[in-house]
Amino acid sequence: MSRIFLAGASGVIGQRLIPLLIDAGHTVGGMTRSAGKADRLAELGAEPIVVDVFDRDALIAAVAAFEPDIILNELTDLPDDVDKISDHAELNARIRTEGNQNIIDAARASGAPKILAQTVAWQLPDGPDARAVEQLESAVLAEGGVVLSYGQFYGPGTYNENQIPSEPRVQIDSAAERTIEYLDAPSGVVVITD
Repeated sequence: MSRIFLAGASGVIGQRLIPLLIDAGHTVGGMTRSAGKADRLAELGAEPIVVDVFDRDALIAAVAAFEPDIILNELTDLPDDVDKISDHAELNARIRTEGNQNIIDAARASGAPKILAQTVAWQLPDGPDARAVEQLESAVLAEGGVVLSYGQFYGPGTYNENQIPSEPRVQIDSAAERTIEYLDAPSGVVVITD
């Protein structure tokens, strides 16, 4: 089985992916920038790795030390309050551009493990976030990786806990289960929606 470096392990999908990956026999390094979330990642079965994606040198060292076969990039920078998403557009764009590039650099420095990275399955309005998604997708594909294009999450712990959002959408547990199925996918864009 594979050694999987999961960036964004403490996020809404990351916490669902860890037990699924462990059950499938993989070893998971769960990356978070918050030391306070390390215990939760360990409880889920991951080896906690506390590093900030924007600290390029520390990230490269952390990835090299873990020696992954796969890097699964589920990073976002979104607020807890859905009404404040627009305030985070530039932060989220930065994680998709600079953060994703740092992950690619770390992969290159540690034997070029396969990269899978999340984006969105809906058209974003022109702006920093849309350009960041485009940049992330082209960078991941240039490395022979897989772009995981998710619909809007709904279900427990998501912005849409109590209502079903407009399409494209995907139930969060279904999204996690389907992500596991794409670990062996050839390079390209896979759409994960209901």
